[in-house]
Amino acid sequence: MNDDLRLIYAWVKGSRERLFAWTESLPPKVYTLERPDFAYGSLRNVQTHIADCYRVWIGERGLGLEQYKSWIEASSLPDVPTMRAKFREIDGMLETALEKFVDMDAPLELILRPDDILKVTRRWLIMHPITHEFHHKGQMLAMGRILGHPYPPGPDTDLMLPFER
Repeated sequence: MNDDLRLIYAWVKGSRERLFAWTESLPPKVYTLERPDFAYGSLRNVQTHIADCYRVWIGERGLGLEQYKSWIEASSLPDVPTMRAKFREIDGMLETALEKFVDMDAPLELILRPDDILKVTRRWLIMHPITHEFHHKGQMLAMGRILGHPYPPGPDTDLMLPFER
């Protein structure tokens, strides 16, 4: 079940790996360089925010897992290998959701606050952090250019190509 979302997420992981390869090529201090004029302050902090989005929407709200209620402390992820490991956890959580979620398009009510109910679907719960990740990837690429480390040119910077490995 959910083979379409599995394929989409495989493309997301491949695209994320490209970004990891780029961030690994940067001088180590550039990844964690704090700039108050950048969204979330640094490249590392943006990736931490992306991981938090997956954890909250899919882990906490979708799967109801308490361990995903707390935010990740960005300083606990000091480098790209540590961030990669955090995203391997996210990958496992997403695979669990794809196994457990049934009736992907049935209405689902999420209580955000006692007086704030959001009506979504399980498919939306999967797609929301994915689109959110790509939004922030664009911010990271702009930050890299500003820091003097542009993302390498290629056929596409958004999503890996369907037959690419």
